[in-house]
Amino acid sequence: MTGEPAAALRSVEEHLARVLAAARRVETVETSMDAAHGRTLAEPVRAHVDIPVFDNSAMDGFAVRFADVAHARPDAPVHLTVVADLPAGTALDPALSPGQAARIMTGSPVPADADAIVPFEDTAGGLADSLGEIAVLAAPRGIGAHIRRAGEDARVGAELLPAGIRLGALQLSAAAAAGVDRVRVARPPRVAVVSTGSELVPPGEPLSRGQIPESNSRLLAELCAEAGAEVVLRMTVSDDGDGPARAVAEARALRADAVVFSGGVSAGAYEVVKTALADAMEFSKIAMQPGKPQGFGVLDDGTLLFGLPGNPVSAAVSFEVFVRPALLTMQGRSTTGRPLLRLAAATGWRTPPERRQYLPLVLDRSDPAHWRAVPATAGGSHLPGGLGRAEAYAIVPAEIDAVRTGDVVDVMLIT
Repeated sequence: MTGEPAAALRSVEEHLARVLAAARRVETVETSMDAAHGRTLAEPVRAHVDIPVFDNSAMDGFAVRFADVAHARPDAPVHLTVVADLPAGTALDPALSPGQAARIMTGSPVPADADAIVPFEDTAGGLADSLGEIAVLAAPRGIGAHIRRAGEDARVGAELLPAGIRLGALQLSAAAAAGVDRVRVARPPRVAVVSTGSELVPPGEPLSRGQIPESNSRLLAELCAEAGAEVVLRMTVSDDGDGPARAVAEARALRADAVVFSGGVSAGAYEVVKTALADAMEFSKIAMQPGKPQGFGVLDDGTLLFGLPGNPVSAAVSFEVFVRPALLTMQGRSTTGRPLLRLAAATGWRTPPERRQYLPLVLDRSDPAHWRAVPATAGGSHLPGGLGRAEAYAIVPAEIDAVRTGDVVDVMLIT
C-alpha cells in the first residue's frame, strides 16, 4: 500500500500556521505571587532591591581588616580582639579599629570597617573560643574574601525575568528575592473539552456490549491544564443529534476561548462534529500519523474550534502538535515547542508511507551517557494504556520508510 497521495494531504506546518494565525492573545492581569505559579509572565520582572541587598558574610567566622591578618600563619598567628557579635538579621555596624574583629554569622551584614572574613576553622579556637581574643592561623585569600557583595546578582531596576516565560518555583523565588510581590501575567485561556461517541460510558460504570470507558475528556482536560489553560466545561455527547452545536453554545456562554472536540471528524457515517459544525469548521487530512483527520474553525467572536480524532493516541498527539502551541501562543509564551533530543532507537519499528510519524516512547536511561528510544505502544492509535507510559514522542519524517535498531531519531520530550 502506498497510502493516500501526498498531494491530497496538508502538511503539519501548513495546518499549524493556520491555527497559530487565529490564536488571539488573552488579556493580562496583575496578580499576587501566591496566585502566579504556572502562569505566563506578561511583563518583565525588574528587581525592586539589590540581590544581595547588602554586603554579607559567606561564612561563619570573623569580620576583619585584611591588613591585620594578611601575614597570619600557623607558626605566626595573629591575635585580634572581638568587639562585637553579629547574628543574621542584625542592624549593627560596629566600628573596627586595627587589631579588632567582629564575630559574624553567614548572611549577616559585614561591618563597614571590615574587608574580609576569616572562617572559624582558620582560627585556633574556632566557634568554641570565638569571643574575647582569637588567634588567626591562616590569612584570607585577599581583600573581599568570603564577602558576598551587594548587587552582585542583580541591581535595582535590572531585568530579572523576561516576558513570555512560565513562572515556576525557581522564577517566583528569584522575583521574591528581588522584593517583588506582584507580577503581570496572562489570563489562563478558557477551554471547553467535548468528547463525542455513543459508545462512551463514564469510567467505573458497567459496560454493555459495544461500550467503552470514556477517557478522552480527561486526557484533553489535563493536557489543557498542563498548558496553563482553565477548563470551564467538560462533557460528552453522542454520535447523533446536535450535541456539538449545543456544546459550542454552552462554551460561548462561559466565554471559552477554545473548544476542543475529540472524535466525529473522520470519514465515517456518524461523524457528528463534521455534521453539526460543517459551517463553522474546515476538515482536513494532515500528513501525519496518528492524527490525519483534523478539524479547525474560528467563530465570529474569535473562539477557536479544534476537531481532533477520537482514538486516544491520535487525540494526544493532535493536542501536542496543534492545540498546545495555540494555547501557549494565546498566553504570549516566548517558546511554544517542546525540548528535542536525538536518540538511538532501541528497536526497529514500521513507519507510515508519506506521513510524518509521532510514536509514543519511553526512554531507556540504563546508560546515562547514551539514552535510547523505546516504543511505548505497539503503534496503534487506540492504545491508551501504552500512552500512559510515554515520556516522549519519536518524530519520524515522512520520507523515512522504516526505523531500524540503532537509527538516530528526533525525540520530543513531553514530561
